[in-house]
Amino acid sequence: MNKIKTIIIDDERLAREEIKTLISTWENIEIVAEAKNAIEAEKIINDHQPDLLFLDIQMPQRNGFELLESLDEAPEVIFVTAFDNYAIEAFNVSALDYIVKPIRKERFDQCIQKAIAQIKTSQLEKKEETHQIFVKDAKKCYFIKLIEISYIKSIGNYAQLHFNNQSAMVKRTLNYLEKALPTNFFRCNRSEIINHQFISSIEPLPKGALRVHLTTKQIIDLSERRSVVFKEKLKL
Repeated sequence: MNKIKTIIIDDERLAREEIKTLISTWENIEIVAEAKNAIEAEKIINDHQPDLLFLDIQMPQRNGFELLESLDEAPEVIFVTAFDNYAIEAFNVSALDYIVKPIRKERFDQCIQKAIAQIKTSQLEKKEETHQIFVKDAKKCYFIKLIEISYIKSIGNYAQLHFNNQSAMVKRTLNYLEKALPTNFFRCNRSEIINHQFISSIEPLPKGALRVHLTTKQIIDLSERRSVVFKEKLKL
């Protein structure tokens, strides 16, 4: 197993030092960077592409949830914070774990063991299958694996993601998402993107156009021009 690349993000220097000391006893955890706020952290995360974040929630300017929402891809996350009232929200987003300050070594070591097991599993799987994004929609937060998204619809300045019989809004344009998504996604028209792994049937329409039915019950009509591109992509 490769070393787990880790970034520590906390606005308190002593908190960062404490986490670094606790990590130092684990040979397979590598600290590649640290950051004192979310703005600094966003660039560092994009540069280093870490496997794991130790992330404070309450920070000046932008909190930990807002940081995750700004990322194109979210790593595994262990939240470290002095405020235990965030625990329910953290676990609702499928965070790897949640530690309340002051940190107890035995509790920290439990988190590390969980992180190693989860990341080792992810490294053995195809990387594309483990890509995930973080979405905050109203009071709900989600880590969503890209392979779980079946359908995306543009609604104004937002995109509505459909996944696991749920939906959530993210402030991203379809043009932005189209560039970031893996090859199993297809832009059907100006307002819709589908994951072709969720196609249940394809129906021919007049003039060479197609109608696509998804297993999640959405029905999407493709123009003649987009149908040609779709047929080429799927080798129909």
